[in-house]
Amino acid sequence: MPLIASHPVRVAARLVALFVALIAFSELSIAADAPSPHPAAALIEKSGVTMRSEPEEGRRLAQEAVDMLLVRPDPDLEIRARLLLCDFQSERNTALAESQIRAIEDLLPRAHRKGLEAGLFDCRGQIAEAEGDHTKARELYERSVAIGEREHDQEMLAAGLVSRGYLMGLQGQYASGLTDLRRAEALFEEVHLPLHALTTLNGVAILYNRMGDYEQAKSIYAKALKLQRELELRREQTVTLYNLGRVYENLKDWDNAEKSFAESVKLSRELGYPRAEAYSLHGLAAVANARGDPITALAKLDSADELHKGMPDARLHAQIQLVRGAALRQLKRLPESIAELQQALKFFSETASLSELRATQEEFASALSDSGDWKAAYLQLADAKATAEHLFRNQVDQRFATLKVEFDSANKDKENAMLMRENEASQNALALERRARGLNAIVILLIVLLAAVLGILAVYQARTTQQMRRLAMTDELTGLPNRRAVLSRCEPLLRAPGVRACTLLIIDIDHFKSINDKLGHAEGDEALKLVSATLRDVVREPGFCGRLGGEEFVAMLPGADIDAAIAIAETLRRQVMALDSRPWLPERPMTVSIGIAVAHANDDSAGAMLHRADVALYEAKRAGRNRVVTEYAVATPSPEPRSPRPPPGESSPPHSSSAGVEFA
Repeated sequence: MPLIASHPVRVAARLVALFVALIAFSELSIAADAPSPHPAAALIEKSGVTMRSEPEEGRRLAQEAVDMLLVRPDPDLEIRARLLLCDFQSERNTALAESQIRAIEDLLPRAHRKGLEAGLFDCRGQIAEAEGDHTKARELYERSVAIGEREHDQEMLAAGLVSRGYLMGLQGQYASGLTDLRRAEALFEEVHLPLHALTTLNGVAILYNRMGDYEQAKSIYAKALKLQRELELRREQTVTLYNLGRVYENLKDWDNAEKSFAESVKLSRELGYPRAEAYSLHGLAAVANARGDPITALAKLDSADELHKGMPDARLHAQIQLVRGAALRQLKRLPESIAELQQALKFFSETASLSELRATQEEFASALSDSGDWKAAYLQLADAKATAEHLFRNQVDQRFATLKVEFDSANKDKENAMLMRENEASQNALALERRARGLNAIVILLIVLLAAVLGILAVYQARTTQQMRRLAMTDELTGLPNRRAVLSRCEPLLRAPGVRACTLLIIDIDHFKSINDKLGHAEGDEALKLVSATLRDVVREPGFCGRLGGEEFVAMLPGADIDAAIAIAETLRRQVMALDSRPWLPERPMTVSIGIAVAHANDDSAGAMLHRADVALYEAKRAGRNRVVTEYAVATPSPEPRSPRPPPGESSPPHSSSAGVEFA
């Protein structure tokens, strides 16, 4: 969130462009022995300069020029004056900005300088961007650049490049954005516009800030602020101070962040610049939240909201909602917090603003956790982690890509300095990657700890809510009871007085890893669901079954002796083989291996039975898979294993040397 929407940097760039184009137009008029310059020309020139220091006075001068041009028409001059007014109103009043656009459209057929049409599309793009429609804004900026290229209008072309470059930065296309900004900077240097080049360089710093290179961004802002103060460009100072405050906020240097935001608020009030004041108040609220002072944060946000009313800036509104949601969460006003964060999350998701999206997801997860919605909190935190990883990869990838952008866009006088900067940037990128790895480890640890806490809280919640208990005791993928649910039923059953015969089966899908390795986990999940459905059909009450984990399942058969258990196990084995497993195993049927343990009288436990069944399962695997082995087969050898006749069309592999009953 490093910039006051899109306008201040680009507006300043366009103002200089308009100023220079006006001079060029005046010179052409003189060369053609035209009459003395139109008196409105001086007003437009003065308006373009004054907009940088006193925006309202600059607007008044531009309006005075328009009024004069209505009496003595000059289409080119009137278009430039109205472009100044459109830039001014696009960040204050959409309706007034659109009225200027309609007037410009009427004037364009009579204009001599066709490149002015680029400014029209640029102003339309500003309005679309302020309303949060980045797709439409990008299309309009593309048209602005194309017209500037076609008409060889360097000033209008450079202004369009500044707008498009910044929007690309918002969308995470940092390398392409820097290409546009560096090209715009070179164009303005060619026409001897150092102030305009400085404004464009300020835009470059914004992209560095979004890429995570905060020290580089801070250095550029500090240099720009020094020059702006020397030249008394007070409007530019408000923007740079805000952006510098955002860098300090990213660095968690709260004292300097507060100082920068407060200075921007003070200067904005002196200038009557409500948009910059609203953004800076939002920045102060973020600092107050970080310091644990949500009351102050809400007061600042209320002031920012009052200034924002009627202002066409959807991004600012979403940023205010994010910070307000964080403050309300600290005050335990959780329903209000969640409502604010949901709205912010919607905007940042739609505009693909990864930095803001990650921050909103993390804050939303905390609010959901505080409200007791643990599952939703965990899912939101997982989304935040995925967004953070995506953002980090994009920052690193784009940072390396910008090295070539910086090199290619530099002129010959800067080649040596650029090579040094490339080396420094590489080192910074590597250091950033190392720091990010450490941060990722911390994030993972925090997620693991949070998952553990959520698990504990889920157990307590399960005691009061049947629905939560069902979720806690069910395997999410298959819908079967999970290991904990099965064991919780086994222990009381084994401890019950006068317990009847009881057997336990462990079922393992043979060669399941090959399905995951060849087809992926999604297909493996489908195979697990199919086998679990078969298991559920075979094991009937009072028996019960569940999933131990991975490809292993368990079944408990109360009242079933060893023969009954073998019969059920063999039925399950055959039915699994009959499943249509061609999507995963085209050359052979799906098979399972099954180990059986029988409850010992008086002194047995679920854990012990699981162990014995697992040993029998291991013997089934060792003996060739696709068979049933009992614990007796492992413990007591006998010369002849018992095997029933296989069903028609099914062959029976050789018995293993293990004792007991085996079924192939």
